[in-house]
Amino acid sequence: MIDINSIPHINEISNNGLYHGTGSKKTATFKERSASRNKIVPSLEDAIRKTGLKDGMTISFHHHFRNGDHIVNTVIDKLAEMGYKNLTLAASSLAAVHSHLIEHIKNGVITHIETSGMRGELAEQVSRGLIDCPVVFRSHGGRASAIVSGQLHIDVAFLGAPSCDPYGNANGYIREDEGGIACGSLGYAVPDAMFADNVIVITNHLVAYPNAPWAIPEYEVDYVVLTDDIGDPKGIMSGATRYTKDPKELLIAKTAANVIDAAGYLYDGFSMQMGSGGASLATARFIRQKMLDKNIHCRFALGGITGQITAMHEEGLIDRVLDVQSFDLDAALSLKNNHFHHQIGAVYYASHLTDAAVDQLDFVVLSALEIDTDFNINVLTGSDGVIRGAIGGHPDTAEGASLSVVVAPLTRGRIPTVVKHVNTVVTPGDVVDVVVTDHGIAVNPKRPDVKEKLIAAGLPVFDIEQLRVRAERIVGVPDPIKYKDRIVGVVMYRDNTVIDVIRQIDED
Repeated sequence: MIDINSIPHINEISNNGLYHGTGSKKTATFKERSASRNKIVPSLEDAIRKTGLKDGMTISFHHHFRNGDHIVNTVIDKLAEMGYKNLTLAASSLAAVHSHLIEHIKNGVITHIETSGMRGELAEQVSRGLIDCPVVFRSHGGRASAIVSGQLHIDVAFLGAPSCDPYGNANGYIREDEGGIACGSLGYAVPDAMFADNVIVITNHLVAYPNAPWAIPEYEVDYVVLTDDIGDPKGIMSGATRYTKDPKELLIAKTAANVIDAAGYLYDGFSMQMGSGGASLATARFIRQKMLDKNIHCRFALGGITGQITAMHEEGLIDRVLDVQSFDLDAALSLKNNHFHHQIGAVYYASHLTDAAVDQLDFVVLSALEIDTDFNINVLTGSDGVIRGAIGGHPDTAEGASLSVVVAPLTRGRIPTVVKHVNTVVTPGDVVDVVVTDHGIAVNPKRPDVKEKLIAAGLPVFDIEQLRVRAERIVGVPDPIKYKDRIVGVVMYRDNTVIDVIRQIDED
């Protein structure tokens, strides 16, 4: 045992009485303190002024309210009213509801945009040259990494929250007896809250302290603004996810499940991520049946989470659910009710700067707008060259997972899905292992081990070039898209290097 009196000068220090106390002990009740010492400000304008926001700075938003979001438009309207100019808008993604931003780009309030995706009229206009500076498109993991590294510096983050207490503890779900709306996980807002210079939480539902558990803790929040409207529940959440009845999607899904099984990645304790598209969701149905037949379980399911995944968790088939974005109301309710359904941030999910959760995946099932004969994937631009999608976590999971399976119909309408060259490379062919269509399977030549197993299992395996030829025989070869020289978008890979550019479409 240490004799504290033997420490040199300890007696002198003690005698001098260096500790004199603070004299500021709080004696008010918790109720009194909560009413007077909190982070609530009277208005959004007051909060903006307190941050010291200036022209030319960067503001950020999350996209968990999806097409029901009212936060982005409301904030940008207020900033325009206050006279701000030349701002960079760094949203985790943008939806059709954000067409309102077009006027603020034209009037110079917004001059730069960083995002994972863009849809609707805003995307149409950007594709036609609306904004002078090219839009920077990053994956979810790439955006998180850029924020952590300082490559994307956020001056003020405006984070909508379905519930928040007076000190800033914010979450994406609420209790049944509290009313309001829910969006589930706030995973894509987490890095913004951690690294932005100033954080404003905007909520329509103030609850008593502490709002626990929380997605965003109070020590990362500077100001809380109470408003009447953060979003439209119909655009934020649907009910339980509907199963597809499309025979083509069901065929693709069944084949994808058979591919995963034959490749050896369906074992007791496996890990997985499913997309939210019809074929991906249906794949989970067939995976579930195989799990029951084999009497095996999944250690964890990752990513954007649907009610189908949470139902499997509650059934005992999935041990842990790691949720960066809740896609439906069932998933949001599960996050609140199930102890082993965890809310995770975008850095934990997919940052290339660390061993992220995507790097622990056995397999991922992903969708595609286009696939080319080098296995490159496009999920960002349509067959007309117009921006109409989002990178999301596509390249993050494709690289991280041991087996990446891309599901898509061979043709859509009169347009081939398998082509010689995709319009926009989002996920490079080097990290794509298998393509599953309704007309057969193609395996990347880099994975001869997988191809051998699929052939041995009697699955319909073709060369990717054979699938391209078949697609063209069915629908023909589309006329090439005409572009102008001007670049309207820069596509970043998950390590934040440029992988492709998007050029302005030429309609002259």
